[in-house]
Amino acid sequence: MSLKASIHKRVFQFSFNARTSRGAMKDKTSWFIKIWDEKNPEVVGIGECGPLPGLNPEHNPELEITLEELIDHFNNSSLAVPQADLNSVGTFINELYGSEKIVEYPSFLFALETALLDWAQGGEKIIFKNQFLEGEPIPINGLIWMGGLDFMLQQIEIKIRDGFTCLKLKVGSHDFEKECDVLQYIRRKYFRNKITIRLDANGAFKKEEALYKLKELARFDIHSIEQPIKPGQEELIELCRQSPIPIALDEELIGVSNPSAKQQLLESIKPQHIILKPTLHGGLQSCSEWIRISESLGIGWWITSALESNIGLNAIAQFAAQYQIKIPQGLGTGMIYTDNVDSPLAVKKGTIQYQKGYEWSLIDI
Repeated sequence: MSLKASIHKRVFQFSFNARTSRGAMKDKTSWFIKIWDEKNPEVVGIGECGPLPGLNPEHNPELEITLEELIDHFNNSSLAVPQADLNSVGTFINELYGSEKIVEYPSFLFALETALLDWAQGGEKIIFKNQFLEGEPIPINGLIWMGGLDFMLQQIEIKIRDGFTCLKLKVGSHDFEKECDVLQYIRRKYFRNKITIRLDANGAFKKEEALYKLKELARFDIHSIEQPIKPGQEELIELCRQSPIPIALDEELIGVSNPSAKQQLLESIKPQHIILKPTLHGGLQSCSEWIRISESLGIGWWITSALESNIGLNAIAQFAAQYQIKIPQGLGTGMIYTDNVDSPLAVKKGTIQYQKGYEWSLIDI
């Protein structure tokens, strides 16, 4: 095989004090995989590996050593070059690393998939050729970051002003009554705007109080709530059955890679929705598998980025556009860094759009 790969680390700085359910973040580290053919080194495919601390199974003190070893293995292989489609790339990766081993590194798998697809299509950051690249917008939700109530209310004002009709708010980190006050504020002030509200608890509710809180939140006409209790708890099955708010699984899907295990999980829990993040949920091919299974069971889904830079966000947006999008996706995180990679992605009036004709500049990667 004449394909070669290298990996490059870059630390991005947040443009604000980013608070998540796992604490405050001042920066975010990603590793970029570059792939090229030795006979034509000018064409380079790039993919982003950005594992999240506390969520991605491969994020540990040995991460950088592991990534270097995975790249060395790639460079020492002699497999036939894959074609420019996801199934071919998936087969190539499974043969290269072994299907049971590579699923232990979902963010690396996502980066390798996208780098190979990018390279196979000419190194122009085209992962999938679809209408998104022609300028067709994808509706997205406006993410309201955790913080003081004044900070959150200010974000809500800005999102509404910018044309968002779907907001996603984190719950579980503040006093519950204050969180209800924020939701009441939205419903009273913007009752004419027909705002859709999504909530994300990140497993913050205690199982014994979860149903009570869901019933309290239901009076604010909530579209859905992500992962109300921590993953792996039997109580989630009954909670999905009784909850007045549709429940979406997120963290619950991490580490579930076998198709039969995916089917069994969804059939047993019976959530109303699932949230798919390629960096966390096994890459693009795994997410396409989740979509196929969930649709066969009548379960809704949408795709979300996971603090990737514009490189990863571009790939995820193009992947989302492969499907008939019916509801807003979670793809609006590209503006959170002061030193993000310049890209053709633009957020306009509650959508993400690809500005056709833009030339990528990747000098720093």
